[in-house]
Amino acid sequence: MRPPVRPQPPERVHLVVAPQGNEARYRVREQLANFDFPSDAVGATQSLTGGILVNDKGMIVPDSSRFVVDLKTLTSNEARRDRFLQRNTLKTDSFPDLVFVPTGIKDLPRAPTSVPASFQLTGDMTLRGVTRPAVWDVTVKQAGQDLVGSASTKFAFADFGLEVPKLALLLSVKDTIRLEYDFHLVRAP
Repeated sequence: MRPPVRPQPPERVHLVVAPQGNEARYRVREQLANFDFPSDAVGATQSLTGGILVNDKGMIVPDSSRFVVDLKTLTSNEARRDRFLQRNTLKTDSFPDLVFVPTGIKDLPRAPTSVPASFQLTGDMTLRGVTRPAVWDVTVKQAGQDLVGSASTKFAFADFGLEVPKLALLLSVKDTIRLEYDFHLVRAP
């Protein structure tokens, strides 16, 4: 007869951004003067750093958790849009990064290290010197020893003191910015 299997005690988990497989994007609905229909303006970067530390009680350690997106490296399919956003909307010379500090996990049906899973990650997001609470919808799955998935959140331009872009070829812009993050996280050594 086999002895009963004892559950493993929860463990501390420290995950960091992998060197490859990460991309952050913005998505904004726009109407261009030379098109009859609206489309999404999408800019992306693969320049991300940071990670998340979850203690042995399944709680995020905010002082050791942070994701940083290098806004100076955002590019879209339109160089004029990129220059305008960097100089005027984002002011990347003064505010080069978007920073998200996770502080909690909501709606996780089981331990945060169990995957696949969908949940909400709450925290503080800083953009252009303004810090506000943010909630990211996250889907995660295991890929070998790594975790991969996607996260998204949305907000209005005014939430972070951003001006809605105004360009000659731009008829209108929706007031909602959607941020998306396709992530690849690895265990920290």
